[in-house]
Amino acid sequence: MFQKILIANRGEIAVRIIRACKHMGIETVAIYSSADKDSLHVQIADEAVCVGGPKSGESYLNMENIITAAISKGAEAIHPGFGFLSENSNFSDLCQDVGIRFIGPSGNVIEKMGNKSKAREIMIASGVPVVPGSEGALANIDEARDLAVKIGFPVLIKASAGGGGRGMRVANNIDEFNKAYETAKSEAVNAFGDGTMYLEKYIINPKHIEFQILADKYGNVIHLGERDCSIQRRNQKVIEEAPSLINRELRDKMGEIAILASKSVNYENAGTIEFLVTDNEFYFIEMNTRIQVEHPVTEMITGIDIVQEQIRIAAGKELSIKQEDVILKGHSIECRINAEDPKFDFRPSPGTIGLLHVPSGPGVRFDSFVYTGYQIPPFYDSMLGKIIVHANTRDEAIIKMRATLEELVIDGVKTNQDFCYMILNNSDYIKGSFDTGFIVKTIDDLLGYDQYE
Repeated sequence: MFQKILIANRGEIAVRIIRACKHMGIETVAIYSSADKDSLHVQIADEAVCVGGPKSGESYLNMENIITAAISKGAEAIHPGFGFLSENSNFSDLCQDVGIRFIGPSGNVIEKMGNKSKAREIMIASGVPVVPGSEGALANIDEARDLAVKIGFPVLIKASAGGGGRGMRVANNIDEFNKAYETAKSEAVNAFGDGTMYLEKYIINPKHIEFQILADKYGNVIHLGERDCSIQRRNQKVIEEAPSLINRELRDKMGEIAILASKSVNYENAGTIEFLVTDNEFYFIEMNTRIQVEHPVTEMITGIDIVQEQIRIAAGKELSIKQEDVILKGHSIECRINAEDPKFDFRPSPGTIGLLHVPSGPGVRFDSFVYTGYQIPPFYDSMLGKIIVHANTRDEAIIKMRATLEELVIDGVKTNQDFCYMILNNSDYIKGSFDTGFIVKTIDDLLGYDQYE
């Protein structure tokens, strides 16, 4: 087992990984930018190294400085968390080149699955159902337009290197196509430095269901059930829950396909297979080759610490659990708490935390990095943390989450806390009658409560 791990990330996921390491008796090294010198992950790690200035490119994306920090501190492995370098194949390869274990898949696998058009090709060849569209990358806009006409509108134009909703546009008809394509391509170039595009049939308002995968180097692959991530705003997840409301037969079938998809690329470590589900049919859309923001809801219903499993797998250990050992118990819901103002189109709201009160109790968890007096820097993602609850049933979990949000106090900055509370009181959400179009369809009602008058 590793003696020391460097965490190449910041915020709540860095804190989460440090805690997992401490529970395993592993020393930790935090990295931080000059803007993050007072962040919680810096304070609780055994050691900390400043790797650059406040901008991500100067620090959390600076591979040379991060590798140098790991070598200088004697870290045997690097955990990349999510975002930043977590799905960077060059970084994974660089770690291998200098003899440091990257806690994640190989650079080759990241490259295959990180490029969305390549991933489609692999899945099609492996017999995994995918959304109708291009088999791989598109040569040019003319080929894209011809294919769009063939499969029928609406279509979704997507960047091969995309993520987080960037480099993605919907064309509802032929008149909208050229502008949508060029806009998506331009955004992809600016965001990822790669304008390679592909095309899919636009599935209107599906469920977004993802399966958590664990795979070791010995060919053992299991899934830990699924999460429903359909409550999204502009392709960014807001509330997630596990398990979803799909039936047992569909769960088993999708789980088998998720394992097949992972085995098709000889996957190793934790990963997520994402599907769109509509009318009891499902389609692969992508694989995330890293830990997910929403992993805690899976941990709550399975009792499995996914980060610790990642570390064990990276250390060459065989999976200690088999598929039949995975039992889903109860229901879990997660709300992402962001420093943003819903009244003003969810504008980021950096500032200083005047007072923080975190609810506690059985089945309540708050993964965060903020504390009273902490100054939120304006340079990074607006997520402050995640409230997660677990209860015996979905109805009980909804009630518990409402109570938890009512008690949570984050003073000094605007947050989306009340917005999440409104969703949890929406009758369609309570009934489970929602899909990826839920927030768009209900936004006026959600913002019409007394809190915003």
